[in-house]
Amino acid sequence: MTEAVGRETAPFLDGLHFGESPRWHDGRLWYADFYDDAVLSVGEGGDVRLELEVPGEPGGLGWLPDNRLLVVARKPRTVLRVEHDGRLVGHGDLNPTATFYGNDMVVDDAGRAYVGNFGFDLDGFIEEHGEVALVEPPGPPTTSLVRIDPDGAAHVAASELNFPNGSVITPDGKTMIVAETLAGQLTAFDIDDDGTLSGRRVWATLPWCAPDGICLDADGRVWVANAIASECILVAEGGDVVDRVITSQTCFACMLGGADLRTLFMMTAPTSKESVVSVARSGRIERAPVEVGGAGLP
Repeated sequence: MTEAVGRETAPFLDGLHFGESPRWHDGRLWYADFYDDAVLSVGEGGDVRLELEVPGEPGGLGWLPDNRLLVVARKPRTVLRVEHDGRLVGHGDLNPTATFYGNDMVVDDAGRAYVGNFGFDLDGFIEEHGEVALVEPPGPPTTSLVRIDPDGAAHVAASELNFPNGSVITPDGKTMIVAETLAGQLTAFDIDDDGTLSGRRVWATLPWCAPDGICLDADGRVWVANAIASECILVAEGGDVVDRVITSQTCFACMLGGADLRTLFMMTAPTSKESVVSVARSGRIERAPVEVGGAGLP
């Protein structure tokens, strides 16, 4: 694996608890803030708008083909839908397949939502066993990626994943790449016409990286937020790191946006521990210009 020299970000927005699931949509950066129970958006000029309040801590975001918003409610492990009249209604249930909090999500062009989950109590596990137990055998339990179809029916899309986190879908709609945070790798699947995932394979192995949120560029490479470092790295298939952006604190999610999709927005915080970030407002959005714009979904 080759390495790239890092460059620094510019500040963009302060005062978040813990920002997640950034999405560029309708000319604005949308994001969830877990501990505000809110989905918000911000324009390129920094104007923040509350889009909706979501009980149960909002996580992953995505849009159906008719532009209705889907949002993961993390703690109840459900997917909610915002109707055209603004009503927030149930869309799909991650229970009992999701064995802990719901997490990130990608929605395909057919309206199928692929949702990850923690699989276990991360903070509790670390307190009991220590951080090294996350990577040493036997490690924490694995879990499944859940597919919610447009009619709300839930299916196991893939099983035995090590903390399935951010996911992207290639522009042709035929490949999904999932960040397995605790495996230190990106895992790819073929997407069949009915939404079934097959052909599981390692897309990139990333030593000393805990891949969290990810986004895809037009050259088929993946920007990866490293949840154990103050960085966002650009990874080519196979694992070569071809670019690196240094953030002011740990980076948990990223998204390419702006008018030309060549601004990399990064969600950062000092830690992901709920006991810390739920009471402090030290979360930030940082940004940096990049040469290649965004592509695919989300």
